Amino acid sequence: MTPSEVLAIGQEAIFTLLKVATPMLGVALTVGLLVSLFQALTQMQEMTLSFVPKIAIMALALFVFMPYMMSTLVVFGERLFEHIAGLG
Repeated sequence: MTPSEVLAIGQEAIFTLLKVATPMLGVALTVGLLVSLFQALTQMQEMTLSFVPKIAIMALALFVFMPYMMSTLVVFGERLFEHIAGLG
């Protein structure tokens, strides 16, 4: 295995990680921003108000985005195994 092949696999792994994590991070950012805006407008500084909706919506988003996340990881794994099989 050449160093360029190792770098290409590492680069693909990082891009796959970004593709898998981005939907969940985007949902968390959006929900956090909306809850913070609501708290600022109503001047309610309750800690559970920021925690409970974010957890509930993140669980819902996990169920919604799970097929996309799993298919992305499966495609990456298949490519990686094909590359490993091609070495021997």
